[in-house]
Amino acid sequence: MRVTPALFRIQSRPLSHRMIICPLMQAVAVVLLAGQAFAAEAAPAGRPNIIVILSDDMGYSDIGCYGGEIETPVLDGLAENGLRYTQFYNTARCCPTRASLLTGLYPHQAGIGHMMSDSGHDGYRGDLNRRCLTIAEVLQQAGYGTYMAGKWHVTKSVKPDGPKHNWPLQRGFDRFYGTIHGAGSFFDPNSLTRDNVQVSPDADPEYQPETYYYTDAISDHASRYIREHVQDNSDQPFFVYVAYTAAHWPMHALPQDIEKYKGRYDAGYPAIRESRLAKMKQLGLVPPDIAMSAQAEDWSRVDHVDWELRCMEVYAAMVDRMDQGIGQIVGTLRDTGQYDNTLVLFMQDNGGCAEGLGRRASKGRETRPAAPEAPMAKDELQFDMVPKKSRDGWPVIQGPGVMPGPADTYIAYGRGWANVSNTPFREYKHWVHEGGISTPLIAHWPAGIARRGELETQPGHLVDIMATCVDVAGANYPATFNGEDITPLEGLSLAPTFDGQDLSRKALYWEHEGNCAIRVDEWKLVRKDNGPWELYNVVADRSEQTNLAAAEPTRVRILSALWDDYARRAHVYPLTPWRSKKAKLSKKKRFVFDGDARVLREQAPMIQDRPFRIQIEIAKAGTRGVLLSQGGTAAGYAIYLQDGALHFAARSHGRLFHFQGSAPTSGTLRCDVSEDGSVAILQSGQSLLQGQLPGLLDAMPIDGLQVGTDTGGPVGDYEAEYAFDGEIKEVRLTIRGTN
Repeated sequence: MRVTPALFRIQSRPLSHRMIICPLMQAVAVVLLAGQAFAAEAAPAGRPNIIVILSDDMGYSDIGCYGGEIETPVLDGLAENGLRYTQFYNTARCCPTRASLLTGLYPHQAGIGHMMSDSGHDGYRGDLNRRCLTIAEVLQQAGYGTYMAGKWHVTKSVKPDGPKHNWPLQRGFDRFYGTIHGAGSFFDPNSLTRDNVQVSPDADPEYQPETYYYTDAISDHASRYIREHVQDNSDQPFFVYVAYTAAHWPMHALPQDIEKYKGRYDAGYPAIRESRLAKMKQLGLVPPDIAMSAQAEDWSRVDHVDWELRCMEVYAAMVDRMDQGIGQIVGTLRDTGQYDNTLVLFMQDNGGCAEGLGRRASKGRETRPAAPEAPMAKDELQFDMVPKKSRDGWPVIQGPGVMPGPADTYIAYGRGWANVSNTPFREYKHWVHEGGISTPLIAHWPAGIARRGELETQPGHLVDIMATCVDVAGANYPATFNGEDITPLEGLSLAPTFDGQDLSRKALYWEHEGNCAIRVDEWKLVRKDNGPWELYNVVADRSEQTNLAAAEPTRVRILSALWDDYARRAHVYPLTPWRSKKAKLSKKKRFVFDGDARVLREQAPMIQDRPFRIQIEIAKAGTRGVLLSQGGTAAGYAIYLQDGALHFAARSHGRLFHFQGSAPTSGTLRCDVSEDGSVAILQSGQSLLQGQLPGLLDAMPIDGLQVGTDTGGPVGDYEAEYAFDGEIKEVRLTIRGTN
């Protein structure tokens, strides 16, 4: 019979002192769902235990066996004695990845197409729906003990006294220790939870290490659950979901781990990228002729070199610590006799993160004060993603010069190092170019994987993890559960690849924040923020350097139609529904901007469904560059000069519209976007440009407004920023009415 959750809750037996103080890993975040009880079913002998390990915000080339210089001997050893997949994919963001991994569906099908908010559409509820099941729910049916340690992040209900219907124990897990929320301090995690009760690390009677560090706590509890399960339920297999938050910001690590990497990155971004790419070629992970993507940041122009180096040193220390913790888990498998018959799968939730959180001063707090404030009470819960102070009372500080690592700092490692993490690919977390969605996948199972130390080049996706677990466990994936029709699995079992067999797959799909892609065989169609489609042969050009869309229009049409079919059946439409909300946007009708203005979205003119007039005072005529831009690659407009002509570009109704006219001179340039969608630009009463949109702009752009440049995503077909080479005195914009 299936063991009931009560038998797993050995509350009276705390972790041993040895487990508490042993060095551990720094890791990542994974989510597994817990839930409803299935009918009892005996587990046939010989079925493997399964451990799924997910790390957080790490790039394809970070760990040693995928090209990195970070020391990850445990993961390297698992790869050497198992399989490494070279073309495995995630969904480009933390919570959609977790939803997809846990359910074997694309994230919108599970209700989490974006983040943890309800946008009023089935694909964007911010909560796992009841038409999906988690791996834990399915494996419980097959008689597995189910455990989770780490980051959940698949529900909007995170408060201790709020709904718990989508917490791990309610979605199939017998035991849980971790965080419900998606990010926070490694020394004082917010929403820290044991089973169904939120706890403070200082007042948790079951776990009091000498120094609390979340990565270690995740590793310790995963090891504990394995030991207790084998001791009390040795006749049943187990499933453990280990969801590290390493190496997600903030850059928090223990001093001894940071010291290990001091000086390791002194050569700067380009040298580390080149070193990684050379190693990747040597390992056979990428073709010998692959091109390196563009360098994101100029190392010679870094202002705070010691601080920038420290950011990467701490990042590396976080990954190193996670690897140590994975080593502890593997050691527990050996100690309990479970090593040979345990399938271990390691992967990452998205590519390296270019977000700049904490890299600017926060409310002027750039230096540590002379003395701490009052410490937090031992039983006080942490509710803030960015804590106001550490548990011992030191205010949290941010900004250049604040050396990351300690509990009173909160800093991301930045775009330059994320570009290194994603070597040699383009883009980052959020985007669905290869840098945002490529992940290592290591599969290790001595009793079940015949291939050792080999590379598997067939493409795969997170949706395959559930299918693989169901397959190797001999479990049944039900068509209905508790009166609900269950969405059929999207993924394929990877088990055939364990002994070299081929998979038969039609396509893989992505959408996140309007960033869309489809891959069929060697062809990948991809776009940024609902912009123009780009086409790449990712076998010959995986770093996506040569866009073949213009040369292959028929292929673009076929693949885009396939993507559209997927989007309609998988609840992807409407795209980015949260963007239509007009709350907190400016209600002004008249705006005056200086010649170098940079305005955030919240202060920019509300142009959605509104006619408007722009007057640009050109003090000195130019020949190239953006005069005015509002928006980016998904929505917005731009007026710019290029090749001796005036251009107006607009992104609306899912398309790019472009009109060309005569170049202006100095003086007043007037642009009208009228209620019927007509566009007219005049100077001194003379028409310079005319065009017709299908209507008013249909979305308020996410990007803000810039005069004389475009510092966000480009609206038109021009290079990044594309600064105007003349001089603008002033811009006036008037909202002229409402539909």
